Amino acid sequence: MQSGAATVQGELERALKRVTGESIRVVGAGRTDAGVHARGQVVSFHTGSALPPGTMVKALNFYLPEDIAASAGRVVADDFDARRWALSREYRYTVLNSPTRSPLGARTTWLITRRLDLAAMKEASGMLLGKRDFAPFSGPGPRGGTVRTVMKAEVSVSGDLVFFDTVADSFLPQQVRRTVAALAKVGLGKLGVEEFKSLTCSGQPGAAAEVAPARGLCLMKVNYPDGCLSSQER
Repeated sequence: MQSGAATVQGELERALKRVTGESIRVVGAGRTDAGVHARGQVVSFHTGSALPPGTMVKALNFYLPEDIAASAGRVVADDFDARRWALSREYRYTVLNSPTRSPLGARTTWLITRRLDLAAMKEASGMLLGKRDFAPFSGPGPRGGTVRTVMKAEVSVSGDLVFFDTVADSFLPQQVRRTVAALAKVGLGKLGVEEFKSLTCSGQPGAAAEVAPARGLCLMKVNYPDGCLSSQER
């Protein structure tokens, strides 16, 4: 929720009010910066409504604005919490590496017109794996400590699109966007692979100062223990 600004949470809670007549506070699997997209966000809430999940999904979509959609619904355990039960989150950042812009992709990609050195970026991204202090890639105000476990950090390419896919138990504020900005500097020859390694190991909060645009980032999936989302689908 943001005072004076439209948010996904705010719109969803307004739709729930219209559907159930209840004032419901939802719990999201995680917060995303303004402008970041989500293909697989998960939210949980308690309701006294007797609507089955499939009907709830259709009713919510009737009241939600066109840029938000509920895709599936399930009845889960009473103590299920979308944030606390999450085992990991998966993000994808998309760069359009092309000499010309794409009007169709302008809202979902970061345009970099100079050709990127993908081999160097792939080598650097491998240095992000494991449990370590990611303070250098954190924005202001992280909650708690800055140690995270990254299980995947891969750079791949498809035509003019360069993808950075990453999976971690959780992420610090702006962690993925600052990581992508640093990898882009490697790809542009502005930062050497060994310099990237030193940056990663520095422990200096916010050392990766540049932040990639929010529009290229998408929350792809939130992973949970087996079976906890399996009951009464749709």
